[in-house]
Amino acid sequence: MKIGFIGLGHMGSGMAANLVKAGHDVTVYNRTPGRSQALAAQGAKIADSIADACRAEAVMTMLADDAAVENVAFGAHGILASLPPHAVHVSSSTISVALSATLTSRHAGAGQRFIAAPVFGRPEAAAAGQLFVIAAGAASALESVAPLLAAIGQKTFTVSEVPRLANLVKLSGNFLIAAVIESLGEAVALVGKGGIDAHQYIDILTSTLFNAPVYKTYGALIAEQKFEPAGFSAVLGHKDIGLVLSAADDLRVPMAFASVLRDRFLALLAQGGDKLDWSAIASRSAPDA
Repeated sequence: MKIGFIGLGHMGSGMAANLVKAGHDVTVYNRTPGRSQALAAQGAKIADSIADACRAEAVMTMLADDAAVENVAFGAHGILASLPPHAVHVSSSTISVALSATLTSRHAGAGQRFIAAPVFGRPEAAAAGQLFVIAAGAASALESVAPLLAAIGQKTFTVSEVPRLANLVKLSGNFLIAAVIESLGEAVALVGKGGIDAHQYIDILTSTLFNAPVYKTYGALIAEQKFEPAGFSAVLGHKDIGLVLSAADDLRVPMAFASVLRDRFLALLAQGGDKLDWSAIASRSAPDA
């Protein structure tokens, strides 16, 4: 399948590489051109502009936030202006529910199709093609891009024909991950002050009550205090919790603990934690104790 891929950050680079490995004709574009060279060595073509990456059956985007997606999609020579009629924009970025709805409407108005396909998984999962894809959109559009989603993930969950609902699921999942990180931080601070080794404690938890990847991955980072380099930055964590609260406001759903998490992230950022992994919010519990 001929595809463009825009956004070669920690996640996008691995995703694009797996599309190349799967035999797709991939043209990549990144704001920082140097990141495209590694993909070119693997067989990808390099686009000189966003428009050049949109001369295909589909274009995938993996970008940091709403502003980055808006810039790429709505610019004078962006995706909406460049993607052929009936072609598909697959957005794997973690964006607001509102922006996903706008993209759906704007693409339909341009005779194009839009799929929301955010993913669960850290950069190592992206590189291994082991992401979990949460997809939503028209059935015909989903069918046409199914080979692309299969190349980047171990499983695709189709949740709706309404794209924004995939983004709602993704945001709710990130809220739960952040809640796990915060609760682990508090529990480790508690037992640590009582004299229990953090590594032993995490081993006990993940061998008994909480034998799940999220506890194993973040428990290890917390026990080791390994918050650099960031697999998913605290800045993005703060952004995502803000998007969760925005969605909750729109749906009139109280989310009291999400407000606690927002303040945890804000405090971390206020003290210079911008470049740390989002799991670093767990490090704030020990000083409080």
